Amino acid sequence: MILPYSYFYFQSVLSDEICDKILEIGITKLYDTADKYGQEALVATTGDFKQKGSLVQANTDQLSLGAMTATGLKRKGLTIEDVYLRDSSVVFLSNQWLFDMLWPHIHAANKQAGWNFEWDYTEELQFTKYTPGQFYGWHADAGMVPYENYDPAVHEQLTDATGKLMFDIDGNPLPKESHRTQNTEMAGKTRKLSVTVSLSDPSTYKGGNLRFDLGPHADGKRYHLCKEIRPRGSIIVFPSHVYHQVTPVTQGTRYSLVAWNLGKPFK
Repeated sequence: MILPYSYFYFQSVLSDEICDKILEIGITKLYDTADKYGQEALVATTGDFKQKGSLVQANTDQLSLGAMTATGLKRKGLTIEDVYLRDSSVVFLSNQWLFDMLWPHIHAANKQAGWNFEWDYTEELQFTKYTPGQFYGWHADAGMVPYENYDPAVHEQLTDATGKLMFDIDGNPLPKESHRTQNTEMAGKTRKLSVTVSLSDPSTYKGGNLRFDLGPHADGKRYHLCKEIRPRGSIIVFPSHVYHQVTPVTQGTRYSLVAWNLGKPFK
């Protein structure tokens, strides 16, 4: 898909007061969640459990993807199966004023960038904390298939021996790469527009850069370091199928707020 813009940004549009308020809410929830459920409840997950500290990785030598590409891995004699892709702490926020604050920027970016994607729902907002060494490797937010609704009352009857959901509530086999949800507002929809809000003063941390993979046939450099998002209070919107990463933080702490906006599959 060739688009006029790979991303669209609004630099420093949120005040320090707003950023401080979001930080207070997010950090408080991080502490409260850890106190109630333990630190493991904060581990950012991936669909294939390739995050640091996951049960899949617990008894193996953990190797960090860091900022490496598939080519970089190959040069080291590694594959994507040899590394963990994600390492950060997250909680989810659903404060209505946060949605009200973000939606005008998402609509504006969608129109001004010329994407004009149809979307009608925003998932819970992800508040993310990256400390030194933490990162998120190359990934796209959009799944291969839309979200599949499921009923937890019959969930156990629909899984295989490993607990993976294999069938929908009507008994139909699910695609290999399926994403399930109990939220009927999300069922049948896919992520179309992703949003990142920078909450930290860039002078307080190093590394932790948002980086895009614009593809091998990009007009210019394929891997693009997005410096526009560094200033505190900046908002960036981009199509959810665009590959991106957060490079390892090397000093300080990076906080961000992430939103995924859903709509019916493209036709």
